[in-house]
Amino acid sequence: MNPASPRLNLHRTTSGAGPVLLMLHGVTRCGADWEPLIPEFTDHWKVIALDQRGHGTSPRAESYLVTDYVADVVRFVQEETADPVVLFGHSLGAMVAAAVAAELPDRVRGIILEDPPFHTMGNRIAGSAWQAQFTGMREAARKRGSVEEITDALADIRLPASGGAFKRLGELRDRASLTWSAQCLSQLDLEVLTPVIEGRWLDGYDFPSLLAGLRCPTLLLQADPSAGGGLTDADAESLMSIVSDCQHVRFPGCGHNLHRDRPESVLRAFADFAVSLPFSNNTPTAL
Repeated sequence: MNPASPRLNLHRTTSGAGPVLLMLHGVTRCGADWEPLIPEFTDHWKVIALDQRGHGTSPRAESYLVTDYVADVVRFVQEETADPVVLFGHSLGAMVAAAVAAELPDRVRGIILEDPPFHTMGNRIAGSAWQAQFTGMREAARKRGSVEEITDALADIRLPASGGAFKRLGELRDRASLTWSAQCLSQLDLEVLTPVIEGRWLDGYDFPSLLAGLRCPTLLLQADPSAGGGLTDADAESLMSIVSDCQHVRFPGCGHNLHRDRPESVLRAFADFAVSLPFSNNTPTAL
């Protein structure tokens, strides 16, 4: 195995008789982030939820560019799965899913892209609320206090708002959401956040070119940019103009974490999409 591609921890696998549904979490999260959805899939899918490098209990690494996460999942699909898979990714996981599908067209039957941020968290991050949030998260986690203390620190993060004003993260997210973020941060290698904050995260990741290589059905789930979504309307339109087989579902009024904030709506969109997937037997559904 390439030493730059660590063997990832499997947060959870299920014994469903259907195809593999490989679930890829977002930055600062872990495989357990998918727990609100996993029980709904287990009758029809073999679910695998990974901890990506530096997250959860997966090994720490020397580099945390998006392309590094892509290499990890390419290796996993090639070496750890026998049959073609479906990839469901959120945020970072969505960008990874798209790249893996483009690189392994014969091994990926479909992808679900939940609010991929692209350059919102890349070369457009400077001075944004995202940069302030990740910087504040890193500082909160560096104190290595209790989950309760990290939660308090997260609530106090100041984010730039319109008109030169600021809002506290605690005004935008409820306590339960902040506590879950704190639990994930307590396991995170904080070097994960360095290339994100510095705007280097997408170095080497040419998403217009890789999107042109997608051949499988694609479901794009877009959060509301005005409510904290990461995928801009312009990037969504660009993606759909490049990817020929793409279904697009918007979530007005909902922020970036769709699968936790609107799980029922995400499951309905998945079920509608699943019937289009090219499996040789009866296509599974989510519900």
